[in-house]
Amino acid sequence: MSTKAAIVTGGNSGLGFATAKKLCDNGIKTYIIGRSKEKTEDACKEIGPNAIPVIFDLNDLAGIPAMIENIAKENPIDILVNNAGINLKKEFLDVTDEDFLSIIHTNLLSVFAVSKAVVKNMKENGTGSIINISSMASQYGIPKVIAYSASKGAIESMTRAMAVELAPFGVRVNCVAPGFIKTKMSSTALDNDPERKNKVLGRTPMGFLGEPSDIADAVYYFALSESKYTTGTVLPVDGGNSIGF
Repeated sequence: MSTKAAIVTGGNSGLGFATAKKLCDNGIKTYIIGRSKEKTEDACKEIGPNAIPVIFDLNDLAGIPAMIENIAKENPIDILVNNAGINLKKEFLDVTDEDFLSIIHTNLLSVFAVSKAVVKNMKENGTGSIINISSMASQYGIPKVIAYSASKGAIESMTRAMAVELAPFGVRVNCVAPGFIKTKMSSTALDNDPERKNKVLGRTPMGFLGEPSDIADAVYYFALSESKYTTGTVLPVDGGNSIGF
């Protein structure tokens, strides 16, 4: 049996790291794309021999096809996890056109460019699974994250459009929408703002924050044949937050 190969963008920290670790721990050779050489190589060392660092800035759209082609030469790509993304917290009126464009460039255009390059390879092989990472910010209105919300709403629409167009070629496309997950960044933010923390937990029916491994498990389900009849879906992994009252 040949080893499956995956790409995880932004896999050197947070949810991307947990996802890459889950794939690697289950014998899947995983290329972790990250901007920071040190951070990406350290993450791969921590994960183990199945993790391969790829140092690349996804804002370089023109360089993406060649970067993906180099990976595909080593291994046919079975799984793509579009996880890399940036956020910006600013009042609506303070967001500049440049701010907005920067978020769209990283969170949306790079996902399109990476997916397009990977799909060429998947199409040749007649199989593949793409998992996009969205956010609760696409499910309902959250203040001060207008550009981020726009980018994640577009990711969910793009997931459905890609799923329909790529299904005839054996390529499935799904999306995971994380809720409030316990990471270093979110823990610091919520611990420093008890009112916000109470609001978050108050509208989360399960009453606690998720773990990065919860997202990794959902991605893993979509990555493998257990979900072979599932495409074009958005799965909220949020303890019920998106339907909480």
